[in-house]
Amino acid sequence: MASVSEWVAGARPRTLPNSIVPVAVGTGAAFAADGFVWWKALLALIVSLALQVGVNYANDYSDGIRGTDADRVGPLRLTATRLAEPAQVRTAAMLSFAIAAVAGLVLAATSSWWLLLVGAAAIVAAWFYTGGSTPYGYHALGEVSVFVFFGLVAVVGTVFVQVGSVPWYAWAAAVPVGLLSCSVLVVNNLRDIPTDTATGKRTLAVVLGDAGTRRLYLGCIAVAFATALAVAAVSWWVLLVLVAAPFAVPPGRRVASGQVGTDLVLALGETGRLQLVFGALFALTLLTA
Repeated sequence: MASVSEWVAGARPRTLPNSIVPVAVGTGAAFAADGFVWWKALLALIVSLALQVGVNYANDYSDGIRGTDADRVGPLRLTATRLAEPAQVRTAAMLSFAIAAVAGLVLAATSSWWLLLVGAAAIVAAWFYTGGSTPYGYHALGEVSVFVFFGLVAVVGTVFVQVGSVPWYAWAAAVPVGLLSCSVLVVNNLRDIPTDTATGKRTLAVVLGDAGTRRLYLGCIAVAFATALAVAAVSWWVLLVLVAAPFAVPPGRRVASGQVGTDLVLALGETGRLQLVFGALFALTLLTA
């Protein structure tokens, strides 16, 4: 029987910046458009966090029953280690998705009903990332999904539910947010190339190979900073996101120098820290627009 701390670890808290940052940046953009609504921002955060936890438990369950997590380095896996029964982990994923669905239903009811389709697509994408008979995460499409749902959809959706429309700079702001979310998955999959290759899990990292994946990670970080500067057309304060650049150095050095295994676990946490600092600065500077 898994303890509370083990369930928390199984939720992979180091990945939660993926869900916090897009809502923070989207809320900053909503504030810039004079449309900030605190309770809608809070519900958007609940949706995003619940989806992130749900997909983490869903991956734990699906990878665990397939055996692809058996010899993996990294965060605790509840299913693979048999700390929890597979059905329990699956239930935890479904409960998380249900929380996201309820919060999303309130947002749809107070904004636009077509958001239900977006929410349903997000939940389906979360489950079939590693679930089902042909999971798309096993076919090098994980980064595309992360960019779309934890970048474009999360930022733009957060703005829309508060403002009722989406200014151009919200779309622009969603790009660096999505790229930083992708960087988390890229470094995670870089670490797992040996085990994923052995178990037949064809992530984008497996397809690109070690060297190509390292270049992709560094490219995601560099382009995230570059595209964020495009929003400086709205407010020159956006240039302050460059203050986050030093936080990119430690994980960037680990990846560029060829580190592997547990060193890349550290890089995963450092990438999450970069996300949080970048996102906080980006959101705050949008408040001045």
